[in-house]
Amino acid sequence: MTGDLIVESEGPVGRVRLNRPKALHALNLDMCEGVLEALEAWRGDAAVEAIVVDHAEGRGFCAGGDIRMLAASGATDGVEARAFFHAEYRMNHRLFTYAKPIVAFMDGITMGGGVGLALPCRFRVATGNTKFAMPETGIGLFPDVGGGWYLSQLPGRIGQYLALTGHRLDGAECLALGLATHFLASDTLDTAKARIAETPQDIASVLDALATPAPDAKILARKDEIDRLFESEVLEDIYAALDADGGEWATQTLATLKTKSPQTMKVSLRLLHEGAGMASFADEMRQEYAVGAHVVQRHDFIEGVRAVIVDKDNAPRWDPATPEAVTDHVIDQIFAPLPENEAWTPG
Repeated sequence: MTGDLIVESEGPVGRVRLNRPKALHALNLDMCEGVLEALEAWRGDAAVEAIVVDHAEGRGFCAGGDIRMLAASGATDGVEARAFFHAEYRMNHRLFTYAKPIVAFMDGITMGGGVGLALPCRFRVATGNTKFAMPETGIGLFPDVGGGWYLSQLPGRIGQYLALTGHRLDGAECLALGLATHFLASDTLDTAKARIAETPQDIASVLDALATPAPDAKILARKDEIDRLFESEVLEDIYAALDADGGEWATQTLATLKTKSPQTMKVSLRLLHEGAGMASFADEMRQEYAVGAHVVQRHDFIEGVRAVIVDKDNAPRWDPATPEAVTDHVIDQIFAPLPENEAWTPG
């Protein structure tokens, strides 16, 4: 299979290569369905012992999902958006539960849907090119594709900080936080893939042998500050803590938050709070699908995409415009479960 997704077998290794370089390999429905089909075909194929996921060319690993389509659909009946989320989340879940080892090479931009593609994999390789983020609150969305699960497991309140601000991590920071399992120099990736094809049952040793010491993880120097200032589950309290601190970093961080959607920042805080207690990844995806089905048709997402992606004026008019105006009732509505016949299922 070629086109936006290249699927092929190289000896005992199944290869999935994202191939939309002009869109930084952002996922569309066909790509998600293609990954699902490939994983299903290889699941029962004894000749395929491991899977490698990477990108074919260009700066990306994967910059996210098909945001323009989601917004256009959300502005009408939302059917196409829900179909995309449904397939994407099934892909995320299939990767998470897959029996054979999967290696994701996060060499470049790894954001949104790219995070959802990489983090379920058993081995996750970061490099000096890695730019990892969940920047959804800037377009009136929330860190989905399992964000409530993964970010809630990070040390202290770093997950909440990343979810609200959309802060970008480099490869060294991904390694230090456990988001990546290995840090390799970019010029060794072809060697790594060739050796994995030779010994697919010994991926850990291959990656361990090629791994290089990562630079210091800058975010860890801020951990105590992040834990203190982002301690609360209440967005207004976080604003107040940052304002009261008054330091340069706190002031800059508060200014960043004030550019994001108050509504979806509150959604994100609740998502991580509940994600920390989820019994299974499937439960997480079921909840995120319900939340996504609601959010994609709300004003802030359509307006956020207009401001950031379409018109590029970077001046979204959020409604409500302040955290105080986002009521608990609205958040409860967004988190309301879907009717059973509309709910997400793993397969």
